[in-house]
Amino acid sequence: MAVLSGGEALVKSLVNEGVEVVFGIPGVQIYGIVAALRDEPGIRMITTRHEQATTYMADGYARASGKPGVALVVPGAGLYNAAAGLANAYARSIPVLVIAGQIPRGMIGKNLGAVHEILDQPSVVRPVTKWQRMLMRPREVPPAVSEAFRQMRSGRPRPALLELPPEVGVEREEVQLRGPARVSRVVPSPDLLREAAGVISRAQLPVIFAGGGVARSDGEEALARLAEATNIPVVTSNGGKGTMPDGHPLCYGSCFSPRGERQEMNQLFDVMQSADVVIGIGTRFSLGNPAGEGSTLVNINIEETDLYRVQANIIPLHGDARATLEALLPHLLEENSGDRSSPAEAVEAARNLIAYYDIRLREPQYPVVEAMRTGIPDNAFTAWDITQFGYYARTHWQVKHPKTYIDSGYSFNLGYAFPTALGAKVARPDRPVVCITGDGGFMFNASELSTAVKYGINVVTVVFRNDSYGNVARDLEEVFSGAYETDLHNPDFVKFAESFGAVGLRAGDPLELETLIPEALALQAPVVIDVPFGEMPIPRAPQMAPFYVLPWTMPQEGMIPS
Repeated sequence: MAVLSGGEALVKSLVNEGVEVVFGIPGVQIYGIVAALRDEPGIRMITTRHEQATTYMADGYARASGKPGVALVVPGAGLYNAAAGLANAYARSIPVLVIAGQIPRGMIGKNLGAVHEILDQPSVVRPVTKWQRMLMRPREVPPAVSEAFRQMRSGRPRPALLELPPEVGVEREEVQLRGPARVSRVVPSPDLLREAAGVISRAQLPVIFAGGGVARSDGEEALARLAEATNIPVVTSNGGKGTMPDGHPLCYGSCFSPRGERQEMNQLFDVMQSADVVIGIGTRFSLGNPAGEGSTLVNINIEETDLYRVQANIIPLHGDARATLEALLPHLLEENSGDRSSPAEAVEAARNLIAYYDIRLREPQYPVVEAMRTGIPDNAFTAWDITQFGYYARTHWQVKHPKTYIDSGYSFNLGYAFPTALGAKVARPDRPVVCITGDGGFMFNASELSTAVKYGINVVTVVFRNDSYGNVARDLEEVFSGAYETDLHNPDFVKFAESFGAVGLRAGDPLELETLIPEALALQAPVVIDVPFGEMPIPRAPQMAPFYVLPWTMPQEGMIPS
């Protein structure tokens, strides 16, 4: 037992959990925590210019490091500002711990007008956090921190919230610190594993569909061993990009798209629809199982609620993705499923129909994507904002190293990519990190150039500039007979970057990114590359429903209940 303040107990508990950095902004209700961070040599604080960046940077740090990210904010407006990053982390199943201050203990819930007061503050972020706890005295801190990390490391990883009134940060009492929270990996029963192995071994056209849960469990090597031992090809979801490297002879890629922007993209739907057994690993099947009820779904998922909702014909394997694959493989080898002929030739044929393997295409996006692909090292982390290039990256960007592709998932947070990329670079300063964003999204958090320069966070940011919220402008023009208030007044991005002490570069042509990105990475500095670019059409498959019949463009039949 040691006599510690609540702030000291919190910081020492974070160090015991392996935390090395906290992203936050000092503020009045959290002075006790900030003082404890200052005095703890095993941890550092990176101060951002806006609370929104704290959780985005924690998200990027968690994705690149494989460890939970930590954000620190004041109560009220601070937590509101940080909520966008929590929504993003929740969508992509990223463990982010947000530590929020509170108003004084005796004023909570009384609506007396305390500084930063919000009645029922936890409700602000309850929909985008997995677990929450308010700490009312120092001795409550270590067990709560331990439980927060246990929650983030077990089951489906998602954000957690700890709240501390200001007195707790400075009051002192005897405190029992704890070691790191330990979590046992969940594995299905041997009977279910044997049943699944039997079904898979008898399959004629099995397919593996790998989702983000593979990466969250560090299961990439186990996935490759499974595919190679059984000769079963792998399709990845957008969230699963990189779990099987593009270029592996058994990887079809991750080219599903709800928009179906090219006729060729439907080849992967054909692959899935013809499968008699689909092995889903760490995926929610948010678009459904394309093989449908005609297939057997061997569904591996840590989240029980996602095991049964896809279809009726399911073998549910409730478990951690990596641990379950490692436990399943010996049963498959006993069944001799490795005797199945290799589908490598079929995979290669299908790949030749996938857009990103043939860059000689009509749409303007593809030559630019190829220029970036040539200029960005294979081992680089890339963070993609909500831009036309970000949409295409979800289906066409080749990923050759695990966990290096970063996007916002179904949350579609505009402006998240730059601070998230900064967090990834803090986690992996030895690896290149490139942010791809538009001028609209970049300006959401452009002030974090100050943070990048202050702490030497050397991210290269490609800003595609058309002085407009371009996607919205195009849609309004095409469907609603004219854009409205979508034009933007931008700074000179080169001078803007230089005003912070960063480096600014400008592309005369987007294809110059092939040489500009390596040049920028070689500078070992925060760099912004301004890339002027005009309107980009969205290519669509002939059989795709026209954009103008989608729910946000016109009333739908049956929309208004009778």
